[in-house]
Amino acid sequence: MGSTRTGGRSGVRWRAAAATCAALVAAPTIAACGSEDGIQINVYYAPEQNFQSVIDKCNEQAGDRYEIVYRTLPRDADGQREQMVRRLAAEDSDLDILGLDVTWVPEFAEAQWLEEWTGENRSDAEAGVLEGPLSTAMWEGKLYAATKNTNVQLLWYDERVTPEPPETWREMIDMAKDLKSRGEPYEILFTGAQYEGLVVTYNTLVSSAGGKILSDDGTEVVMDQGAIDALELLKEVASSGITDPSLTNAQEQQVQQAFEAPDSNSAFELNWPYVYAAIQEANPERAEHLAWARYPGIDGPSRVTVGGYNLAVSEYSQHKPEAFEAALCLRSPESQKFSAIKDGVPPTIESVYTDETPLDPDQPEDAANNPSMATAYPMKEVILEELEDAAVRPLTPVYQNLSTITAKVLSPPAEIDVEETAQELRDGLQKALESKGVLP
Repeated sequence: MGSTRTGGRSGVRWRAAAATCAALVAAPTIAACGSEDGIQINVYYAPEQNFQSVIDKCNEQAGDRYEIVYRTLPRDADGQREQMVRRLAAEDSDLDILGLDVTWVPEFAEAQWLEEWTGENRSDAEAGVLEGPLSTAMWEGKLYAATKNTNVQLLWYDERVTPEPPETWREMIDMAKDLKSRGEPYEILFTGAQYEGLVVTYNTLVSSAGGKILSDDGTEVVMDQGAIDALELLKEVASSGITDPSLTNAQEQQVQQAFEAPDSNSAFELNWPYVYAAIQEANPERAEHLAWARYPGIDGPSRVTVGGYNLAVSEYSQHKPEAFEAALCLRSPESQKFSAIKDGVPPTIESVYTDETPLDPDQPEDAANNPSMATAYPMKEVILEELEDAAVRPLTPVYQNLSTITAKVLSPPAEIDVEETAQELRDGLQKALESKGVLP
């Protein structure tokens, strides 16, 4: 899905005095220590419906040399990160491969919990990967993970309501106001709740305006004119009567459901590509008229914030060579294509987007039973276009602190006071960078 899957508290390393195997296995989600059947590679990853099928295929390729075991993390990002942080702080050797949200790599690398990717492993992990997603797997010039999937938000609209999509936020706001005056569906839906989704929206607006929140090295707060312009725009759209009344509670799922509801009053949805498959069952009538376009820009093409997941090898793994090999298989072009089609998570490897063969190349293509990227991802060209000029969230070990502060300061968006909010962000973010901020 969208993988704004970021949450929790960071910037302060969790500390644990000691942890024994017996204590760890007491938790229901934690694996037993060791295996009597040979080498076991534990991959700790978020719930993904068809990921086990990817693991099964990689186990076939491995033969009897090792077995990859899927250790499902909690569904929420807070729970995912907290479980891994606690266990890594205890130097738990049961963790081999870690499924990391794209914003976690700097923090985990800075804590020395990740094994660096070097030599042939690095070459294989970087081969054909788009620049934006690849940057999320790096820290201080070193590669600490292999990209598994990425994500970018698109503009979704009903062609019966707006035959021509807006190219900029100004056009979209004006169109929404005009539709409202004519009694047509008009609402602009986006993630406005006080969480990471609001931060992603703001980061995209800042980047699209040519602005910066932090310096390139992530050590200083910038908050330049582009960041100010983004605040003004966010306030305008939230306070002009053209959003859903539940904007301040809207996360990805609420945005999706509001757009696909039979009595929807929405004209535009800003959300991740998974909504394409979701609306086919939820509202087939509107699905027939669903269209998509590049996320609206400010004064030119947008720069959209990437999401996604990376696969890292734990510093405490007792089977690092096998873990690197397994991770490469789990995010190979073939695996990424399967996950893209089956689970709606866009690939990081550029060549997968132009792969025209169905999932089973030995069988005729069938949109329902044996789809290709073209049939499962009719919007793939727009996704790829956005990825080729994507924005990333600030890369810093204290990103979780920055995110929590930003979401709090920006919420609710309709009550933003541009000058005061900008100064509050500057002060709060600088304190977080200096580790002075105390999170709620």
